[in-house]
Amino acid sequence: MVTRRTVLRSGGIAVASVPLAGQLDVTTEPVTIGPGDPRYRSLVLRGYNRRFEGRPEEIRVATSTEDVVRAVQSAVRTGRRLAVRGGGHCFENFVDDPSVRVLIDLSGMTAVDYDRRRKAFMVEAGATLGEVYRRLYVGWGVTIPGGTHPDVGVGGHIAGGGYGVLCRRDGLSVDHLYAVEVVVVDRAGKAQSVVATREASDPNRDLWWAHTGGGGGNFGVVTRYWFRSPGAQAALPRPPGSVLTFSVDWPWAKLDQETFVRLLRNYGEWGERNSAPGSPMGVLYGEFGFTSKPSENVTLTGQVLKDSGGERVLDDLLGALARGMDVRPQPRTSTMTWLHATRHGFGGGPGPFYRIKIKSGYLRRRFTDEQAAIAYRHLTRSDFDHPHGHFFINTYGGQVNAVAPGATAAAHRDSIFKVGFLTGWEDAAEDARHLAWIREFYREVYAASGGVPVDGTFINYPDVDLADPRWNDSNVPWHTLYYGDGYARLQRVKRRWDPRNVFQHALSVRA
Repeated sequence: MVTRRTVLRSGGIAVASVPLAGQLDVTTEPVTIGPGDPRYRSLVLRGYNRRFEGRPEEIRVATSTEDVVRAVQSAVRTGRRLAVRGGGHCFENFVDDPSVRVLIDLSGMTAVDYDRRRKAFMVEAGATLGEVYRRLYVGWGVTIPGGTHPDVGVGGHIAGGGYGVLCRRDGLSVDHLYAVEVVVVDRAGKAQSVVATREASDPNRDLWWAHTGGGGGNFGVVTRYWFRSPGAQAALPRPPGSVLTFSVDWPWAKLDQETFVRLLRNYGEWGERNSAPGSPMGVLYGEFGFTSKPSENVTLTGQVLKDSGGERVLDDLLGALARGMDVRPQPRTSTMTWLHATRHGFGGGPGPFYRIKIKSGYLRRRFTDEQAAIAYRHLTRSDFDHPHGHFFINTYGGQVNAVAPGATAAAHRDSIFKVGFLTGWEDAAEDARHLAWIREFYREVYAASGGVPVDGTFINYPDVDLADPRWNDSNVPWHTLYYGDGYARLQRVKRRWDPRNVFQHALSVRA
């Protein structure tokens, strides 16, 4: 076809190649946006947490690995601190910090494809989970066991060891990670892309391992992931055709401290019985959300894989929760296609229009009754009448616990629940009040272990308080809480692949 090529440049944009037949053929090049550009504020405010706002000199919207290499090289050459943004869901100021002068935005890198040479599915790091699920399923009938919120970006989610609805059946996302492409900087200051695989013979294998739960922003800029289940040739898990979604409410008006403690005990004991690898209850995933008064209810939401006896599995859980309880609410259920349910998601928290603080923990056993009573007191405090104080206990374990702790950087392979403490508010003048509430709540729940959960914490719910002795009195360093015994190995990876400490933040791996 004969074409007339027109190139328009504005703020670094180049679009061109318009066929004479009238069909628009657009070629995009990397976009560089500065503070004077009308698009600047939209990209600066793409983060999830309004407590933090960066002021980069430039935002580089990359469309290829080569774009990322050039952006990293420019930052290193000019001595400017850089950060990278995928989906924008970081809870701390690892990206949105005034000291970051160059922000690399990966929202232009969203491809999902099958790599015949590697016999693996390739996903660019700027894609969102919802789009990855859709493209993998529609194109090949497969998926990865990732998170429940479709707008979360793949880049940081995978690097931190993403989990979600299918984790109890299929493990973590990183358990299916075959390879990763990372833009790194060597000791001489040269930026280059490196592909690292899980093959035992790969000299770069340690870099792959570091991205199986070592967290984002530590070693370089991830540009592409490849997924293939271990021992499989071109295979990933196949999701069910349909799922049974459920939601159950318990009114606060009918929950005194005794019944609240009983409800948490019932839930915890069910988790203790049903979280081993291969458990028939591994097809159920639930998020039990306890929102502070004046909200009306506490709510358990989740999904059961329909082709695995969904109604029977849900009945088992609801029967366990009803034990010794006068309040027996009726669940709201719906049968949906897996793709629709997954792309719709559930939960989500107060972002992206609120100021947020989050804390986390793993549980090897249920909370004690004393801890449950502490949770009740903080959720019903008369001096904290805000509707966005959250405490949640999500099902975990199953096939997650079938993997040895050192096989990946995701070290917590013996837990039955993942726990979160979250609060969101709008007014900066309320910062001290909300931070005090969540810090006191967390510290009292874990008072017996120095104010932090010695069972471990989740790096994708980062909390800089863990590195502060005012809030961590356990003598267990923050990096042990996040990485267990794997931190020394992550430090070796850091020394090899980021010897100049180009990639850093408040909880980054220290060489």
